[in-house]
Amino acid sequence: MPDPESGPPARPGTGRRRAPVPALSIGDLDDVRPGSLLVAMPGLSDPTFAGSVVYVLDHSETGTLGVVLGSPSQVEIRDVLPGWRDLAVEPGVFHVGGPCETDTALCLARCPAPGPPAGLGLRPVADGIHLIDLDVDPEPLTGCVAGLRVFAGYAGWSPGQLAGELTEGAWAVVPGSPDDVLADISGPELWRAVVRRQRGRLAVLSTAPADPTVN
Repeated sequence: MPDPESGPPARPGTGRRRAPVPALSIGDLDDVRPGSLLVAMPGLSDPTFAGSVVYVLDHSETGTLGVVLGSPSQVEIRDVLPGWRDLAVEPGVFHVGGPCETDTALCLARCPAPGPPAGLGLRPVADGIHLIDLDVDPEPLTGCVAGLRVFAGYAGWSPGQLAGELTEGAWAVVPGSPDDVLADISGPELWRAVVRRQRGRLAVLSTAPADPTVN
């Protein structure tokens, strides 16, 4: 699994299929930063990402890395990482973070201000959200972490790939909230909640199906 102290893993291209250019295009590459959200637009027909909300972990000239939010699996954390179950929010299962390196576990935790002390294997992402090194002892984190979620796999874009998808209108870029990472809603409900709090043209989509394959 990746070491939070050494930064995120390499970002392979996802090879996703692209839908015809939709009319709605919101946000551009300058808006993408750690803690922001990529919200799938109705024209994005790839079933892996249709109706998804991606939390951005890292963005630079070498590519972009994030995790899909609100996609719980059936794999219990206690069965794989028993020491971490007590710190995890409900449901205590792995969430599907994306199609890249699905045997890799990434852990995101919310830490209250002013943040955890150094040396506990945490790396800040944005607004109190930290990446946690799952190889460390979880016990010292008790009291420092207000909740965490473990993701299997991640979503990755190679240099230039995300820019092309934004130009096509496949994604909207919107500000994220720490509450999004540990939200107790998932799937279309999470997508609508994120879209509903936006303004203008994007907010209108909150009544549309998150997944364009759903009539």
